Amino acid sequence: MSLRKATTVLAASLLLCTAPAAAAAVGPGESVTVNPTGRVASDGTITLSGTYRCTKSTGPVFISSSLSQGNKNVRHGIGGTRATCDGQEHAWTNTGRPSLATPKPGTANVEATVMELDLRSGLPLPRFHAMHRQDVTLARG
Repeated sequence: MSLRKATTVLAASLLLCTAPAAAAAVGPGESVTVNPTGRVASDGTITLSGTYRCTKSTGPVFISSSLSQGNKNVRHGIGGTRATCDGQEHAWTNTGRPSLATPKPGTANVEATVMELDLRSGLPLPRFHAMHRQDVTLARG
């Protein structure tokens, strides 16, 4: 096995091993919401929004969002926003255009995640602050 392949396998193993512990580390008072209506423009650009609250970060924190429509096993990333973890509630808005499919107005399932890149070990590892999934209505606009 090449050194590059071994390093990739090791990094993936570390991420898989730490993800459940990181997910369990969600702090009290940390949350993310998704607004019940999103927008789909005529060119397929999606805009999703909501609120978040997080505390005690040591590395960069992001709000990511994804959606599925039809096949719930296929999710499309819709942008990402830098977050401020100061214990206060903040609004987030992500905009993106899925490359493989064009979502249509109607019902879609949206997932929003507040995730920190924890750099303390020298290797950026995910630390999850909050996650929420719900159905929304995509409206033209």
